Amino acid sequence: MTLFIFLVYAAGAVALAFLRSSLRHAAIGSAALLLVYLILGGDSLILGLILLLSAAVTTLLSLDRVRINHITPVLLRWYRRSLPGISETEREAIDAGSVWWEGELFGGAPDWRRLLDEPKTQLTEEEQAFLDGPVEELCRRVDSWDVNFNLADVPGDLIPFIKENGFLGLIIPKDYGGLGFSPLAQVMIMTRLFSLSGVVANYINIPNALGPGELLLEYGTQEQKDYYLPRLARGEELPCFALTSPFAGSDATSLPDTGTVCKGLWQGREIIGMRLDIDKRYITLAPVATLIGLAFRLRDPDHLIGDVDDYGLTCALIPHDVKGIEIGRRHLPIGDPFVNGPIRGRGVFVPLDTIIGGVAMAGTGWRMLLNCLSAGRAISLPCTANSFAQNALAATGVYTRIRRQFNLPIARFEGVQKPLAAMAGLTCIINAAGIQTAKALNRGQKPAVAGSILKYHSTEMARQVVNHAMDIHGGKGVMKGPGNYLSDRYESVPVPITVEGANIMTRSLMIFGQGAIRCHPFILREMQLTQAQEDEAVIREFDRVFFRHLGNTCRNGAHALVHALTGSLFAPAPADTDLRDLYRQASRLSAAFAFVADMALASLRGSLKMREMLSARLGDLLSTLYLISMLLKHHDDQGRPAEDRPLVRWGCRYLMHQYQEAMHELLRNLPNRPLALICRAVVFPLGRRFHAPEDALDSQVALLVTQPTETRRRLIEGIYLTPNDNNPVGRLNALLPEVDAVDPLYVKLRQAVKEGLSPTTLGADAITVAQQAGIINAEEATALRDYDEKAMAFINVDEFEYGDLGRRTSAGTQIRKKPGRKKAVKKNRETGGETENQLQDKE
Repeated sequence: MTLFIFLVYAAGAVALAFLRSSLRHAAIGSAALLLVYLILGGDSLILGLILLLSAAVTTLLSLDRVRINHITPVLLRWYRRSLPGISETEREAIDAGSVWWEGELFGGAPDWRRLLDEPKTQLTEEEQAFLDGPVEELCRRVDSWDVNFNLADVPGDLIPFIKENGFLGLIIPKDYGGLGFSPLAQVMIMTRLFSLSGVVANYINIPNALGPGELLLEYGTQEQKDYYLPRLARGEELPCFALTSPFAGSDATSLPDTGTVCKGLWQGREIIGMRLDIDKRYITLAPVATLIGLAFRLRDPDHLIGDVDDYGLTCALIPHDVKGIEIGRRHLPIGDPFVNGPIRGRGVFVPLDTIIGGVAMAGTGWRMLLNCLSAGRAISLPCTANSFAQNALAATGVYTRIRRQFNLPIARFEGVQKPLAAMAGLTCIINAAGIQTAKALNRGQKPAVAGSILKYHSTEMARQVVNHAMDIHGGKGVMKGPGNYLSDRYESVPVPITVEGANIMTRSLMIFGQGAIRCHPFILREMQLTQAQEDEAVIREFDRVFFRHLGNTCRNGAHALVHALTGSLFAPAPADTDLRDLYRQASRLSAAFAFVADMALASLRGSLKMREMLSARLGDLLSTLYLISMLLKHHDDQGRPAEDRPLVRWGCRYLMHQYQEAMHELLRNLPNRPLALICRAVVFPLGRRFHAPEDALDSQVALLVTQPTETRRRLIEGIYLTPNDNNPVGRLNALLPEVDAVDPLYVKLRQAVKEGLSPTTLGADAITVAQQAGIINAEEATALRDYDEKAMAFINVDEFEYGDLGRRTSAGTQIRKKPGRKKAVKKNRETGGETENQLQDKE
């Protein structure tokens, strides 16, 4: 009987929490069960005490007067002591941006219908025309090998085209002469440009990302807007933004760069201005910029503008030719050599009206940057990562069909299908999350936490995609030249991982650190109440919020447990979707995350700020839930194509397995071991049941991206794929339909070799032998030769004259050159004809 009563008690507690019953119902249930136990003559003292304590506590808590007068004040004071102090910098970080879907995930009960019903935003006709016109034309004129290897700069003949077509004013409203394009258009434009040239793309991206244009739009005085915005839109001013210093990278609040309010001469008269001492590095476009956006710490020791000694981080606009500014030297980034360099200055005097927003905005630079960054982080770096991933996938999917080993395309080998499937799945996740977040920006959201999630995970996933592509290409990927479409991106991958807040910091501090307070349905309000003057109204409000929070935590724990035990069969999911099981699992995982996050916060309290490993794993849980949501939303927006389901399932299974492992490691390292065991029993009552995508699904996904399917088309849509001379990925992608056409002929050749009708030969010789043996006819031989010539142009690697690659010749080295050799080698490499050795023999 004791066991039966205990099971009834446990089941009743879970049921009450699952239904989020009131404290009064809990008290009645506890008292009733205690009475039954006593009537039946229960003989377990421990169980009796548990039931008595439960009935007493729930009864006391259910009495409003008793709870508010005697219990809540104690809780409020405990809560106030437990919370860490929040600096003004942290407060501004918390307040930055807005809360979107992340809030639903933190609540533990995401409303999927709300997400799916959000408008399926599209490009306007004007934006689409710009993408099909000027963007296409600019891409056609870019030779990325020439830009990277020979120029290391934006070609001079492209700059007038860029300015005349408004590329530098994408985000500037039409009232100021800009194009006034949406965030979605910005993502689509920059994705296409980054897929071809990071040098050209960054020249356009910086003026449209975090920089003077965006800061002026949000915070500039009307006079500043009227003067600078039209000039920026026309390209008369080229801006950069100088934030990073040698001792302050991701931590902008520690900037050593200073501006001291003082009197000085400006254009022949004495005024009150600022004396700047700055040392900046890693500033994109700095060597060619005419307008410097500058972040520094403003001080006013003589109180010339107010009573404050140290105003803090401030942003200003400084002309590049102000006396004392040292600008023009370059850094050399790995990969794409985009224009980047240092800015220095000592004792540089500028007027106060160079402060963005005027003197009234002195000291608000951190808030200004964070609010702009909340949107910018969701655009520039995610679309860079997306273009890297899509480009690598577009090329690798075709390369595995034309590259043959043992007379079979390497796409047929399971060892290749595994990384191919990962490339496809990760690219799908990056693309879906980037597009859907951009659409949210279109609707006026500024999801700061989502921006951090995208920045970290899209760049890390792109790194995996490009690494897989390099592994599959082998030697083809490591020999640089005009025909190598991977090397620059492989080398450039660390750049988006490093900039705008290093990924280590983003994962360890920002995602959960900002999300826990900003997105949690109760914590921010509780913190505000603990800082208010304690009175009856504050106590009553804290009582309402705190016990709603407690009820929500209990409900999430019950939901996580029940859904885990029932295979998420009863978890909420949209009724009309084709992937209900994935929505149900995501609902379960959201409840589990919300429950464990509350337990971790309650257990660690203020010390969680310093436990970056635990915070990072909590951030991983939130991130995987967000990415799953965006993947499902994107599939829905695309009309739920049935052929895409394997790809969506791969992405969700991968992310759910990542979630599971992050949760496992979090609970394994949670210092409070009893609490960790309770959480594990709730989250994984049947053990860890989420597995990475199985081999059969890998093969199915690999097949989708190595054939000219609609799934493949949608997955790589957005990058530059026009098959012109300067776009090897476009030419390679255009070859895919021909691969399908000649595959039956290669089957004939392979069968003839097996039957001994034809010797094992390669390339054009094999085609000739097969034709002579009557295995294929003349028409088939012609088709094979034509295809083989095109395929060999991609299988072959670039080669150069001995002295062509050195910037200077080493002493004593003799370089032999023959007139016309270089052109002949290039032509024969592309056609699969005579090699350089054969040409040497002729000579």
